[in-house]
Amino acid sequence: MAVVQVSPEGTRKNVGRALQGKWIGIVVLIFLASAAVAVRLVIAHAEPILRTRVIDTLSNRFQSKVELASFHVSLVNGIEVSGGGLKIFGATDPNPYEPGVQALIGVQEFRFQTALLALFHSPMHVGTVYVKGLELNIPPRENRREMTNMSSRAPKMTIFVDQFICEDAKLVINTSKPGKPPLEFAISDLKMKDIGPGQPFQFNATLVNPKPVGDIQSNGLFGPWQQDSPRETPVQGDYSFTRADLSTIKGIGGTLSSTGEYSGTLSNIAVHGKTDTPDFRVATSGHPVPLHTEFRAIVDGTSGDTYLRPVNATFLHSSFTANGSVVRVSAPNGHDIELDVAMDEARIEDLLKLGVHTDPSIMSGPVEMKTRLSLHPGDSSVADRLALAGTFHVLRGHFTSEKVQGKLDSLSLRSQGKPKQAHAEEDVPVDLQGVFTLKDGLLSFSMLHFLIPGTRVEMTGDYSLDGQKFDFRGKAWLDAKISQMTTGWKSIVLKPVDPFFSKDGAGTEIPIRITGTQSEPHFGLDFGHKDEPGSVGKNNDKESKRE
Repeated sequence: MAVVQVSPEGTRKNVGRALQGKWIGIVVLIFLASAAVAVRLVIAHAEPILRTRVIDTLSNRFQSKVELASFHVSLVNGIEVSGGGLKIFGATDPNPYEPGVQALIGVQEFRFQTALLALFHSPMHVGTVYVKGLELNIPPRENRREMTNMSSRAPKMTIFVDQFICEDAKLVINTSKPGKPPLEFAISDLKMKDIGPGQPFQFNATLVNPKPVGDIQSNGLFGPWQQDSPRETPVQGDYSFTRADLSTIKGIGGTLSSTGEYSGTLSNIAVHGKTDTPDFRVATSGHPVPLHTEFRAIVDGTSGDTYLRPVNATFLHSSFTANGSVVRVSAPNGHDIELDVAMDEARIEDLLKLGVHTDPSIMSGPVEMKTRLSLHPGDSSVADRLALAGTFHVLRGHFTSEKVQGKLDSLSLRSQGKPKQAHAEEDVPVDLQGVFTLKDGLLSFSMLHFLIPGTRVEMTGDYSLDGQKFDFRGKAWLDAKISQMTTGWKSIVLKPVDPFFSKDGAGTEIPIRITGTQSEPHFGLDFGHKDEPGSVGKNNDKESKRE
C-alpha cells in the first residue's frame, strides 16, 4: 500500500487558498448587501424625487392643484415608474351639474420607463408614457379663460416626454347652456407624439361612435395649443369609419362605411367625406337600397353641432341634395336634425321603395321634390320621429296596379267623349303634383293636383305609408258632358242631367272620392261629401264604387 506524503509547505498553500476563497465570498456578500442597501436607498430617494418632479411639472404646467394617489418606482430595468389616481384641478368646477368637484384632467393609471442616469438630469427625458383611463374635462366656453391663465406663465418643465399612448380615454366638453348636456367623445386608443417645441402633436386615435355603433380611425395633427383662444387651436387629419351597424338606430338598418379628411380649428372644422351603405333600409318598408353620399360639413368641435353644406346622395336611379344642421339637444338627449332637401333627378318608384312597405311601388315616373326634413331625438323609430313638409311634381307617371291604371285609362277616354274606346289599353300618363306633410307615418296632402288627358282633379286627403289607407276627396273637371261619357240608351237618359253638371255651358264638374287600400281602391262620386266636408267615410261602398 502506497503512502502519499504531503509537505508542510503544500498544506499551508491549500489552507491559504481556502481562507482566500472564504474572504472573497465574504467580500461578495458584503458587496451584495451593500448593493441591496444602495438600491433600497436609491429607490427610497428616487420615489420622492420622481413624485415631486411629476407633481411639480404638472403644477407648473397648469398652475393648479394636483393630486397623485399612488406612485411606485422600480430599478429592475432602469427606472420603472407607475402610479394612479392622478387629478389636475382648475380654479372652478368644469361641470357643476355632476356631484363633487370635477378635475380638469384625470388619469386612472400611468407608467413609464427611463434610464437610471436620467434621474440626475433636468429636464428628465422619457420616451413613452402609457396611460389608461384618461379623462379631459373641458370647462364651458365662458370659463375657458382659466385654462389660458393656467398656462400663461412659462412652465418649469422637469420631465420631457416624446410620446403618449392612451387606452380608454374620454374627452368631455362642458357647456353652461341650460338643458344642453356635455359633449362626450370616447377614445379607445390614442397615441400622441411631440414633434418639437411650438409644433403640433401627431396623433393616431380610435374613437368609439355610439350611434351607429362602430370605431372611427383617425390620424392627423393637433395644435399647437392656442392659449389665448383654445377654440382657434388648429386640427387636421383623415378618418375612416367601417362596418357601422345602422340598426343600432331604431327604424333604419344597413352597414355603413365612410372615409374623409378634415382641417381647420376646433370651433370650425371643415370636413369632406363620403359614405357607402349597400343595404340601407327604412323599417317602414324593409326594402334594402344602395345609398351613396358625398358631403361637406362644418363641425364645431367644442359643441358637437354640425352644419351640412351640402350632402349629395344617390340611391337606385335617384339623387338629391341636402343642406341643414345637426344640433345637440338634451330634452330628450340626442341630435335635432333639420334639412332642406331638393330632388331634381329622382324616380317616384325609388322613393316609394325606400319608404313604403308595398311592393311593387304604387307608381313609377320621374319626380321633382323640395321638402323640409325634421328628425327630432327620441327612443322611438325614425319613421315615428320623421317629419316632412314640402311640394312634389310627378311628370308622366304611371300606376303599377293594372286595376288602378285601367280605371284611369277608362276615365281618360270617357272624359274625352270616347266611351266606345273606354276598355282599350291606353296607359295614359299622369301628371301629379301637390303640397304634403308627413308625420307619424301618414302622408297628408293639403293640395293634390291630378291631370290626365280629358280630366283634371283637385283633391285633399291622406295616404298611410303601409299602403293600407287611401282617403281622398275633391272635384273632377271633365272635358265631355255626362251623356257623352257613355253610349246607347244611357247616353239618351243622361242628356237632361248634363246642364246640372256642366260648367260654363261645357264639360262636367263632379265631386269624387278615392278610398280603400292599394290593392282594393274605390273610385266614386261623392255627392254626400259635397256640402259636408267632415263626412269622410260616411258614404257606403256601393255608392263609392259608382263610376
